[in-house]
Amino acid sequence: MAEHRGGIRKKVGQLFMCGFMDTRPNDNILKLITDYNIGGVIYFRRNIGTPEEVYECSAGLQQAASEPLLIAIDQEGGMVARIEQGVTLMPGNMALGATRDPEGVFEAARIAGLELRQLGMNMNFAPCVDVNNNPTNPVIGVRSFGETPQLVASLGAAAAAGYQNAGVAATLKHFPGHGDTDTDSHLALPTIPHPRERLETIELAPFRHIIKTGVDAIMTAHVVFPAYEEQEIPATLSKNILTGLLRQKLGFEGVIVTDCLEMNAIAQTVGVGTGAVQAVQAGADLILVSHRFDWQVEAIEAVIGAVERGEISEARIDDSISRLQRLKLKRGILKEEPAGFAAIRDTLATTASHAFAQKLSEHSITLVKDEGQLPLSGKERTYVIWPEVRVHHEVVEALREEVTLGGELSELIPQVDERIIDADPSEEEIGLVLTESAAYTQIVAVTYNAGFSGGQRRILTELVGRTGTRLIVVAARDPFDYTAVPGIRTYLACYENKPLAMQSVAKVLTGQLPARGRLPVTVGEFHVGTGIQV
Repeated sequence: MAEHRGGIRKKVGQLFMCGFMDTRPNDNILKLITDYNIGGVIYFRRNIGTPEEVYECSAGLQQAASEPLLIAIDQEGGMVARIEQGVTLMPGNMALGATRDPEGVFEAARIAGLELRQLGMNMNFAPCVDVNNNPTNPVIGVRSFGETPQLVASLGAAAAAGYQNAGVAATLKHFPGHGDTDTDSHLALPTIPHPRERLETIELAPFRHIIKTGVDAIMTAHVVFPAYEEQEIPATLSKNILTGLLRQKLGFEGVIVTDCLEMNAIAQTVGVGTGAVQAVQAGADLILVSHRFDWQVEAIEAVIGAVERGEISEARIDDSISRLQRLKLKRGILKEEPAGFAAIRDTLATTASHAFAQKLSEHSITLVKDEGQLPLSGKERTYVIWPEVRVHHEVVEALREEVTLGGELSELIPQVDERIIDADPSEEEIGLVLTESAAYTQIVAVTYNAGFSGGQRRILTELVGRTGTRLIVVAARDPFDYTAVPGIRTYLACYENKPLAMQSVAKVLTGQLPARGRLPVTVGEFHVGTGIQV
């Protein structure tokens, strides 16, 4: 009997993927691996040191495990990337959406996947195939390829194929769709109230298409869908959605992984332990508990207890283990001795891979509107306003960027002055910008989610109203910033504030590079596909 209970514990552990707080295996994650037999580990930025340290960490985790671990990461590209140094950071989804280039998306994912696999990661929680049809969505936005299900399906399928070609399990997210919410499920429990007919044609369309083309895993959304589930519970905990809709209706046979159960949509409603039990009962194969050791233990013990009480059958656990084992076999995730970092060092961030990423970035820059103000004049002194991101968010972990648009412009034209302010500027910063900018006739205002920042909108309103000033607005994340303030005469979208994007947009602003991107979303009066090709 004791032996059987030990077998149950080992089996249940395989259904869990956990995170930890260090750049090397610490006591907590090693205990979860050795005592609880967890099946996977997730990396966040807190786990990322040098490429060699990541490689050694991955090797150490695998060495501690009795069977191969899934080691996962959210490396979507662009604004959501846990690893940036020493690898090739590809543009994010909406920037790729602006290129309309499935072959480029495939290759970007393949290159990124090869580098992840070399560093010991074998599962990527990407691509995000949410259809972003809500401009006020606070958590998806530029993580989506666009607002049309056709574009999202085409590029999502290309990305999934690229990762899997590189030996990395791709994960579509967030099923059945997180694009049309105005609430962040990290903070609360959103609802998408649309009828089935609408959900079938928009939200589900990319998932249906990519399931047919082939994908290893799908991540659930902590979102309520009344059309499919009468109870007010998120998709993650709904058997009607995970088993009835995803497994039976859409025919998905791969691994279903939950979004993190520590997000408030679960942790502050049913709780992490109960949530883990309900997710398994609903049909999830891999339960994600990303941060707290006490909650990780609570969740695992809760599922063990549910099996012992007969609330979850052992056969149900065996089904998930079989799917996880098939995935590992398909992607060649085996127990093998690592060759050592020196053997793979030269395969990372190569000249060729960087050039490819740069080419995609340059193709993405979208000139939405220009009333004859471009290119910038090199004869005038240019004032650049750069909003720096100083607030931590679990999804976008980077706090600030070393490369700014002012810095890139100064490499191309003379007389560039830059003022760095908070993305949510203080009264003092607003006053400083408005005072300083009065001495300039050529101003480049970079925005970062200006629709969510009253301070950025105040600055733009003042600048737009000035006469005799050449004002160019560059959206360094949310393309919907154009609608935040009326009267913008020249507007570009680059979808992310990363170095490659800043280099690309600087070239477009100075006339050294044509703008070739097309809007993946409708922005004000400018429809999907808009882009001044100059």
